[in-house]
Amino acid sequence: MAALIPKSSFRIAKRQTVRSTSVAVQICCYSDSPRLIKNDNPASFKRGTGGRSSFNGIVCTVFGCTGFLGRYVCNKLGKIGTQMILPYRGDEYDVKRLKVTGDLGQVLFHPFHLRDEDSIRKCIKYSNVVINLIGREWEMKNFKYDDVNVEGARRLARLAKEAGVERFIHLSALNASLNPTPIVLSRGSRFHKSKAEGELAVKEEFPGATIIRPSVVYGQEDRFIKYYIHPLRSFLRSLPLWKKGEATEKQPVAVSDVAAGIVAAIRDPNSVGKTYQFVGPKRYQLSELLDWMFAVMRKDKSWGYSRYDLRYDPFFMARIYANELLSPSYPFGNLHWEQIEIEHTSDKLIQGLPDLEDLGITPTEMEDQVPWEVKPYVAYPYYKPEIGEFPTPDPPKTIPIQFA
Repeated sequence: MAALIPKSSFRIAKRQTVRSTSVAVQICCYSDSPRLIKNDNPASFKRGTGGRSSFNGIVCTVFGCTGFLGRYVCNKLGKIGTQMILPYRGDEYDVKRLKVTGDLGQVLFHPFHLRDEDSIRKCIKYSNVVINLIGREWEMKNFKYDDVNVEGARRLARLAKEAGVERFIHLSALNASLNPTPIVLSRGSRFHKSKAEGELAVKEEFPGATIIRPSVVYGQEDRFIKYYIHPLRSFLRSLPLWKKGEATEKQPVAVSDVAAGIVAAIRDPNSVGKTYQFVGPKRYQLSELLDWMFAVMRKDKSWGYSRYDLRYDPFFMARIYANELLSPSYPFGNLHWEQIEIEHTSDKLIQGLPDLEDLGITPTEMEDQVPWEVKPYVAYPYYKPEIGEFPTPDPPKTIPIQFA
């Protein structure tokens, strides 16, 4: 058992460590709570005054670090003095840019394969936190939905439990459901179904895992803003949407907020075993949101922008089928039927589940962030307008937040 220390001794300026035969208790001036360290190795002890050049006691393995969200999570972890092990698959030069997310010697890389358990064990051998950001929104030749979103997640959770990892964070999806409601496809979204099955698999192997369910995430190099401005997604400057986008409701969340929420969940002991839903502060109709976003890019009706019902456009449907046949593993512009199903599924919030604000994160409003994100895609970007030449578009209309 750990030695008992009077609460009055918690607030001391000099860090102290009390050791016993099985556990160490470290106390520092940054917290009123003692930190239990299962590993009695002094290298595991928190040190420094906080910040990038310190060590906060967290050794974290981030699976999926090379993805869109992974880069933001690594940056947030590095800023608070986290030691990171970053597994990668493929060319090692693809992950070298993550070296600068942490201080010198704090970021280590290791090759792995999702089906190779020995390589996974090496990646988590010295970690006390494991984050799983690996996921697939379309099926590939070598990896199907179940291979990645279910069995892959189960394998990581099981091996983390066997290695004695203290915290396991698993990224799911807001609309994950074992029985997804069909919108475009008669069977519903297989992606959302696999994500729900993945949550159950993770909980079976690691009961104390923290599940994160984000809504559609927007930011630099995302699959929301960049997706809708891709030439494959439009047709002669017109945007085909299911029922013109007027039957779909979304609460997009900023990628920086999701990353900050994941880091906050790691540091909050009350998040163990909980499921969080990460959404933006406002809810919109997809049609209103896209009209406003294109207006911010100076692509309004005078430019040629319009919306129409995808159901009555056989040529666009043929384009989707052709895109799936020509690029089955990596669909050009993310255009495939599963993505059409996902984008037109309304966000469903569950009453009682904690969110970003419960972790101390204030969600960013789209009206404040999106104009910056779409700057590279503004029409006639080399034209320098006079002040007031292009009026600021009115913000999109919001709708009341609804719970399932």
